[in-house]
Order: sequence, then structure tokens, then C-alpha cells
Amino acid sequence: MKKPTVKNERGAAAVEFALVLPLLLLLVFGGIEFGLLMFNKQVITNASREAARAGIVSAGPSDEVIEGIARDYCQNFVVTFDPAGLPPTVTISHPAEPESGDDLTVTVTYRYEFLLLPNLRNLFGGDAEAALDLVAATTMRYE
Repeated sequence: MKKPTVKNERGAAAVEFALVLPLLLLLVFGGIEFGLLMFNKQVITNASREAARAGIVSAGPSDEVIEGIARDYCQNFVVTFDPAGLPPTVTISHPAEPESGDDLTVTVTYRYEFLLLPNLRNLFGGDAEAALDLVAATTMRYE
């Protein structure tokens, strides 16, 4: 039997690469997006912990100071590519006259804007708003 001869396959690798490239880019940028999302979730969790810890000391600060601690922490550490991004929302819950043993809850909500997802949602007919509310709450007892 005679072996079949292939005359010209010079463009085959370029065509295969062109077919695989979009999937490869989707995986790479999806991994980056997911990593940023998880990092920012951890930052707002730490912000709520820092604010709650500052608030439970015996002569705790006012609600405005506790809120400022959480906002400053987020401003310093949240990774965002939106220069006009909304600041996080901080909610503080405690009794009117807190005593030792009462609970203080600090909730931080941050609206995370996706980088890649809006374009994908438009491709598949989804809504154009691609944002996710990240929420972290910490409850500690007054000392």
C-alpha cells in the first residue's frame, strides 16, 4: 500500500489557534475576574471585623467612627477598575444603650462591577447590568 501524501498543511496550526484562542482568553480572564471577586469579598469581611472590633471596646466609639473604620479599610484595600465606584454601605446594629454582653453587628455591602461579564451577558441575551452585591457581616459582643 502506498502512503497518502499531504501536500500543504502550513495554515492548519494558525486555524486551530484561532479556534482555541477565544476559549483560552475566556478561561484566563475568567480566572482573573474570579480571583478579584474573592479578594474583594475577603477585604469587606476584614473591614467588618475591624469595625466591629473597634466598636465593642468598653467605651466604644460612635456609629460614625465605626462606619468610617469600615469605609477606610475598604477604600485602602478593595481592588476596582472603576474610578467613580460607589463606596461600600455600612450598617451597624446594636441596642440603644449597649451593656457588656450585648451584640454589635457590622454589615458591609459592596457592589462589585464585573470587567468581562457584561460583554458575555450581552452576547447571550442577558441583562446588561453585571454587578454583584458582596455582603459581609460580623457580630461581636460588647466587652
